[in-house]
Amino acid sequence: MIKAVKRYLRYFKYAYYFIGMSRVNMAFARAAATSPLRKIDETDPLSWEFSGFSQSGGDGIIDFLTRKLLRPNRYSIEIGSNDGIENNTAWLAFARRYTAMMIDGDKRLAERCRYLLSPLCLVDVVCMFVNKNNMGEIKKKALYANPDVFSIDIDGIDYYVAKAFLEAGFKPKIIVVEYNSAFGPSKSITIEHRENIYEERERNEHPGVYWGCSVSGWKTLFSKHGYKFLTVDSNGVDAFFIDPREFDPKFVKKLKKGLSFRENFSTFWYYRTSWEKLFESMKDKPLVEVK
Repeated sequence: MIKAVKRYLRYFKYAYYFIGMSRVNMAFARAAATSPLRKIDETDPLSWEFSGFSQSGGDGIIDFLTRKLLRPNRYSIEIGSNDGIENNTAWLAFARRYTAMMIDGDKRLAERCRYLLSPLCLVDVVCMFVNKNNMGEIKKKALYANPDVFSIDIDGIDYYVAKAFLEAGFKPKIIVVEYNSAFGPSKSITIEHRENIYEERERNEHPGVYWGCSVSGWKTLFSKHGYKFLTVDSNGVDAFFIDPREFDPKFVKKLKKGLSFRENFSTFWYYRTSWEKLFESMKDKPLVEVK
């Protein structure tokens, strides 16, 4: 019986590995299909987009920006890395051989990430629920406090975690954050901080549209730390910020203003309604102004 179970588990791992690798191959095929279609204008961030592992065009934007860094260390940190295949730093790990730390609080996703990426990439996979109080643990594990790229997507207290990340002394060169388009283009707001938000999720409380931070809220936070807003991607998923000191001033100066806001394509598709109506549906939820 025990031998049969071991054989089954071994078969399951092999099956998952081959499924995972097929997804990796699909991601590379998608990147190969979309990347050559670009007509790159160095001044226009939207012209850099292509998608392989990222939800939208982030792979292209990140790839272009990292090649413009004056002092790259070829290191990335991502909080909310999923299983390592669909996120904002997988392209760097797989295609560019970047060293990385990928963090996710879901044990199953972290284990899948470790199983798929560890044999192929230089990735430290960390399983932990990140909050504003455990940045010291991340700092001990991190190779650099100034990674080329920092990304966060945890569909919850993203604002408070990112704020704590910067206050802990991290100084990433490029920041990629998912924003909640249901909060609209101009309100500088985030959700109320709740320590047990992820425990609530495990009890099947779906976040709906009450999560994260508005794009204006992100702009407010990062501008205080010297970051320049670059653009949101064309599908309204992520916002991109750079530390201007890490790039040639001529490059920074000639950058055109990208998209300041775009409604999230998947949220609109799922709910079949506009961000204004989604925001109205949250009128009884506690919201915090980001100042």
